[in-house]
Amino acid sequence: MKNFPHPRWQIPGTRRSFLSDCGMGMTGMVLGSLLARDGISRADGADLPGPAGMIPHLPQIAPKARSVIWLFMVGGTSHMESFDPKPELNRYAGKTIAESPYKATLDSPYLNRNLRELIKGLHKVQPKILPLQVGYRPRGRSGVEVSDWWPNVGECIDDIAVVRSMWTTDNNHGAQLQFHTGRHVLDGQFPTLGSWVHYGLGALNENLPQFVVMGTPLADCCGGVGAHGANYLGPAHQGVQLAIDPKKPLPYAGPGADVYTREQQAQFALMDRLNRLSAVEYPQDAALAARIKSYELAFRMQMAVPEVMAFSQESGATQRLYGIDQAVTKSFGEQCLAARRLVERGVRFIQIFHGSNGGAGEWDAHGGLRAGHSRLCGQVDLPIAGLLKDLKQRGLLDETLVVWGSEFGRTPGAQDADGRDHHPYGFSVWLAGGGIRGGMAHGATDELGFHAVENRHYVTDLHATVLHQLGLDPEKLTIPGRQRLEIDFGRPIHEIIA
Repeated sequence: MKNFPHPRWQIPGTRRSFLSDCGMGMTGMVLGSLLARDGISRADGADLPGPAGMIPHLPQIAPKARSVIWLFMVGGTSHMESFDPKPELNRYAGKTIAESPYKATLDSPYLNRNLRELIKGLHKVQPKILPLQVGYRPRGRSGVEVSDWWPNVGECIDDIAVVRSMWTTDNNHGAQLQFHTGRHVLDGQFPTLGSWVHYGLGALNENLPQFVVMGTPLADCCGGVGAHGANYLGPAHQGVQLAIDPKKPLPYAGPGADVYTREQQAQFALMDRLNRLSAVEYPQDAALAARIKSYELAFRMQMAVPEVMAFSQESGATQRLYGIDQAVTKSFGEQCLAARRLVERGVRFIQIFHGSNGGAGEWDAHGGLRAGHSRLCGQVDLPIAGLLKDLKQRGLLDETLVVWGSEFGRTPGAQDADGRDHHPYGFSVWLAGGGIRGGMAHGATDELGFHAVENRHYVTDLHATVLHQLGLDPEKLTIPGRQRLEIDFGRPIHEIIA
């Protein structure tokens, strides 16, 4: 026995430790993961979940997209003052809904069926109709109507499919969690769409995290890490928070100014050896597996991530395209530019939050909607349009799916004289690139923008569409012992798929 250098062989062991050292330990698992990812090896039962870091699925259908950029406006953007203008609001402004020709809106079966309250009695229909707070007009060759607060995105409308018939059930900001998991906050926390993508497809670039989060995370009361968490899929599939800072893009990832590269390599080698010895004893410990993977990834990312944030490599024209040369658009523009650079380097899912303020979110326009939305649109309109134009001119839009959304819309009725309340009954999202048909509006709300009435889509239909374009069948993304409901899977919106 003394001829074997591995210290494990020096210890009288069990059959479990012997098998672990012969290839069933973490090294074998990682090797199997890499072989499966490259399509070289796929064992029977590969759809069963492995330890954290394993890749259980390959694309099940021909993918049309390789990566996703997910833009989320925190707080609830008004669909009527963005991508679903309603001129009837101007016509009947000041009247109650009951006094308008649309009284039947209040008798709709969706009024109760479409609502699940965390706090009973919190929801109230705001009866007095508030006029549109901004103008609108047809945009592009397609003539899809877009508000005047989105002139730059409006220029890109021929590449965009607007879905005007989304609905959800949470009328409070737990809907932020529901938008990302498909489940109401009363059900608890579940894996998010980004974590399912990570779990289902794995890595394109071993030097970068495959699920990246930028912008301020959502407040804990509204989901927190739940909005980019992996829950029972394991911590290895959770989103990794990055900052727009070449010197410190990832907290605690740097070695420190006084640590030499070779010294750090030795530290990681020792840490890796100790962790893998523990992994032999606890082969089913998902947290330990995730920690080993995170240490390995962190070491590789120390060079790769700062390079992504080095915008000095970009031309002045590109930086202006994203609005980085302007104070108002600089912050969000940098995040959008970083997203494009991450996509170029093979990152699968990039999630960008805008307007998170540690509370409900800045887009939460209970009062002062005109002032608030015009300011917020001014921060994001140019950068989002710049992202779409830049992806297109580089030939990346065809393989990159860009999704824009918010947790719900706003009410047709006025709140606090010049604001709008939360509205889960009907709202808008849009998609571009990644095999999506551009220049179209799908679905509809009623004349006041109250209920989604045509081609209604629960939020998981959006999830299913994203997964479909990436080559994944949502019905096959299941974990034994973790029951998923029919509504969790959703149905792809085929009408917007090219």
